[in-house]
Amino acid sequence: MTLPDFFVVGAPKAGTTALHAALATHPKLFLSPVKEPKFFMCDGRPVGGQAGPGDAHSSQEWVWRRDRYEALFADAPPDTRRGESTPFYLYDRSAHLRLARLVPEARLIVIVRDPVDRAYSNWTHLRSDGLEPIADFVEACAAEEGRVRRGWAPFWHYRRLGLYGEQLGDLLRLFPREQVHVLRYRELVDQPNASLDAICRFLDVETGRAHTVPAENVHPYVDDTRRNRALGVTIRAGAAAGAHVPPQIWRGAAVPLLRALHRGGGRRPRLPIEVRRELASYFELDLRRLEAITGQSFTDWLASESLGEFSSRVGVAS
Repeated sequence: MTLPDFFVVGAPKAGTTALHAALATHPKLFLSPVKEPKFFMCDGRPVGGQAGPGDAHSSQEWVWRRDRYEALFADAPPDTRRGESTPFYLYDRSAHLRLARLVPEARLIVIVRDPVDRAYSNWTHLRSDGLEPIADFVEACAAEEGRVRRGWAPFWHYRRLGLYGEQLGDLLRLFPREQVHVLRYRELVDQPNASLDAICRFLDVETGRAHTVPAENVHPYVDDTRRNRALGVTIRAGAAAGAHVPPQIWRGAAVPLLRALHRGGGRRPRLPIEVRRELASYFELDLRRLEAITGQSFTDWLASESLGEFSSRVGVAS
């Protein structure tokens, strides 16, 4: 049986892509060639019924078969630790149960990011992919509960994904605290070497052997123009049609559309102070729970200003 020894379990848009790539540079760590296999989000069968734009297409890429999942780690040398990164595992309570049942000794790495910044980055990502039809971030957040009821995939759950206190509390009911390493996104960005060394110590491998890599998951900001709206409609229609063909076919067909959508794109504007305050209030109670669990202060997340985007500075994806 070839299952991983460790997992980067969350959160989405908190630097997990960059961390996965950085850990893969360590000679004693073997990271799955597929970054987000999502195996533990499945129940031994294909995922179906997800209703958001592009969901049916992207769910084809989930690795739900046990033999195909284990094959991802078949080339791992016998003296290495095996790992994978699926940042939705922290959010998915069924994944918690499956992880605890199949790999109870697993070590779990959790990265938490200012939940308002995380949600804004999440929305920007889907806008950049041409999939998010709502051009206003606040309106998209307001639509979240209806989308959840209609069965949109987890990546559309902008605010819910940032309730780390609830998620971590549930995870720790199944795994002992010493098997869970919690890292702040800002620490990974501001102190990448120290953060990587801390993770290596947590995984019982030599420090100083992993190094950061350039970002691969940074998305341009897509303005709400007539041209971009038309491109988005075309992309969403193509994604719906792409649900009936192999994923690589639609991804190839979408390349010129995405290039056109990204043309002229830039850095996303800062959220207005009143928007940040309103959204931060949604997370305040959960933030206190996270503080109680971790013994750390997260009061800075309630600030009226974003703590900043760091991708241009150190190559960590936003």
